[in-house]
Amino acid sequence: MHPPNITILFDESRISARNHALAAEIAAAAPERLLAVAVLKGSFMFAADLLRALHSTGLEPEVEFVHISSYREATVSSGQVEILKDVESDVRDRDVLLIDDILESGRTLAFAKDLLMARGARRVLVCVLLEKPGKRAVQIEADFVGFTCPDLFVVGYGMDVAHAFRQLPFIGHIQGLE
Repeated sequence: MHPPNITILFDESRISARNHALAAEIAAAAPERLLAVAVLKGSFMFAADLLRALHSTGLEPEVEFVHISSYREATVSSGQVEILKDVESDVRDRDVLLIDDILESGRTLAFAKDLLMARGARRVLVCVLLEKPGKRAVQIEADFVGFTCPDLFVVGYGMDVAHAFRQLPFIGHIQGLE
């Protein structure tokens, strides 16, 4: 796919600095028996960098992955959440840090948080890189937010359009794609 005209919204250095600040905020919440659960696929770059930053604060979370989606190949949520890969670890009596790339409609994160709480998590903390507050379709708030994002379709730093542009080291907006 030929790279389109992309406007950078959040560059590498700004993302890195915010990851370290988020790690400090998470450490201040004093999580117990922390299990970090990265929501695939979009959060993989953010989760990796955040986990390294958490290590520098002295936290040593175990790491798991869940793949849930309400988008699939589309650019807007279908409203139906599917589990494509489930968490393998027991979450009972543990603090869970649910890490996702973006909080928009909230359906995916609300589903994941409710699922982990129903499985006996002591507490589920939600950390998102980006938040679009005006897009919420369900009641959920993130405990930790990297950036408030304008209502644009974003790519890069793990986020994609039809599986393209995940590799970009920044977060940007493709001109003409809303």
